[in-house]
Amino acid sequence: MAESEFRGVLAPIAQVLSPEPVLTPELLGLCRAVADRYAGTLADVVQLAVPPRRAKAEGRESGAPLPPNAMPEAGSWERYPAGPGFLAALGRGDVPRAVWTALPGPQWPEELARAMAATLASGRGALALLPDGRAAARVDAALGELIGEGRHVVLSADAGPEERYRRWLAVSRGAVRAVIGTRAAMFAPVRDVGLVAIWDDGDGSHSDPHAPQPHAREVLLQRAVTERAGFLLGGLSCTVEAAQLVETGWARPLTAEREQVRAAAPLVRTVGDADEARDAAARAARLPTLAWQVVREGLKHGPVLVQVPRRGYVPRLACERCREPARCRACAGPLEARDAGELRCGWCGREEGDWRCGECGGVRLRAQIVGARRTAEELGRAFPAVPVRTSGRDHVLDTVPGVPSLVVSTPGAEPVAEGGYAAALLLDGWALLSRPDLRAGEEALRRWLQAAALVRGHAEGGTVAVIAEATLRPVQALVRWDPAGHAVRELAERAELGFPPVSRMASVTGRPEDVAEMLAAAELPEGAEVLGPVPVPAPEAGRPRRPGDPPPGEEWERALVRVRPGQGAALAAALKTAQAARLVKREGEAVRVRIDPPDLG
Repeated sequence: MAESEFRGVLAPIAQVLSPEPVLTPELLGLCRAVADRYAGTLADVVQLAVPPRRAKAEGRESGAPLPPNAMPEAGSWERYPAGPGFLAALGRGDVPRAVWTALPGPQWPEELARAMAATLASGRGALALLPDGRAAARVDAALGELIGEGRHVVLSADAGPEERYRRWLAVSRGAVRAVIGTRAAMFAPVRDVGLVAIWDDGDGSHSDPHAPQPHAREVLLQRAVTERAGFLLGGLSCTVEAAQLVETGWARPLTAEREQVRAAAPLVRTVGDADEARDAAARAARLPTLAWQVVREGLKHGPVLVQVPRRGYVPRLACERCREPARCRACAGPLEARDAGELRCGWCGREEGDWRCGECGGVRLRAQIVGARRTAEELGRAFPAVPVRTSGRDHVLDTVPGVPSLVVSTPGAEPVAEGGYAAALLLDGWALLSRPDLRAGEEALRRWLQAAALVRGHAEGGTVAVIAEATLRPVQALVRWDPAGHAVRELAERAELGFPPVSRMASVTGRPEDVAEMLAAAELPEGAEVLGPVPVPAPEAGRPRRPGDPPPGEEWERALVRVRPGQGAALAAALKTAQAARLVKREGEAVRVRIDPPDLG
């Protein structure tokens, strides 16, 4: 008989809704580990892990599992020196761990599917997470061609609640051994999982907005360790977290030779401020001559992609001379210009009275975005005989025909062109690079690579023009097509400045008095740094309230807590304990605690 430390009065169980065991010991253990890592509650994580019950779906039989498929051939994995060996290891039942920097082009869904098929051939299960339904559909189609129907399911919101629950039950019962899904599938109860994979871990959709806001990458890392599964982190770009996995030796790099990269990638050309200053046409039309040439030449051979950043980006301050972001001398947080004109740190709140650039000694700051957001309209007027298609938040295109046309898209909504785009134009580089975010450079490069990878290779005449300074690190990485090198340099810089993921951080947000009481009560690890608190900007009028925004009429503050490497678990435990004590004693309002907040300035 089980025992409990609880000494209060227990309530009787009045009704058992279903005999279906949906929370297995393995899934419960994973939920506990995620709750501890993110300073959350077990109940919140279980709610993320187990979908809402649908009685009708529960009554259906899931059938018996099909026998393992045959081992797939290496296919386009041959382009990577370690690719065939990685697949062979999965097929043998080993647990290889790799960070895969994929070559540009349309082959990556098939390559990810082959890794899953190799794992299934060993008699084990496989789980792959994609950032959105479009990407999941591409991998779904590729895996279906390799292993046939009935061996895998897709878990995403597109299926609807009842169908999604039916598929989830098929996985939980062991009838299906492979899952392709979006963020919510990170807890999918795959039996004897041999591979957990995530594509494009830098995409913000992999971070769950619901408490305790876990990141799918971290959940899969936990599963790889506790369930002894292989691990594959793939993408066209490379995050600093991925670079850290390689640097520590936890995972091996899975990359192509430079000759293969140069052959597959398009030619990338840059247009910076100096080029625009010398270009009379650019000053008049707000689009450089080189950009017009790339578009005009590309339309002779096929569709041309035009990427325009979404509206609403707030530029961060940077040195006018060298473009180095302006940072606080005390804690290295981002400097912000307030209404009165004074500079203050966005992290610790200290005023910066006499700023000087640490790189070049410059004293002038810049926040202006180079380029224009209305250039898509100008392109349409300049090429009246060419059809113009748009793809964005309200209407996302999956594919476009391989005929001459202009395709104007926001980042992440770029459709795939049949045969690839002849050219691409990446506009308003400063709109991405000037965001008040520690990941601004990494995110700009990721979005550029996503678009440029849809363009034909250099040998086929594919060309990309990016409107950004050629001297900037992300732009140089795009020109060289070297996302892994960019991530390694970013990681080294963050280690020097004490930024995540080298250090660990948590944000504590709420009413000023509640934040102060929470931090005073928490037994933080030795050497913990408290940065701030600083006011949380109120949401703009008319914009829907997002997680982390203060309620209407309330003024919130946010403090950051930074600890040394190895103290992340202690930090999460301290904040979780302090939060629980406040709730039990009913002292003030609850505060929002987030471990590894993605929106650091």
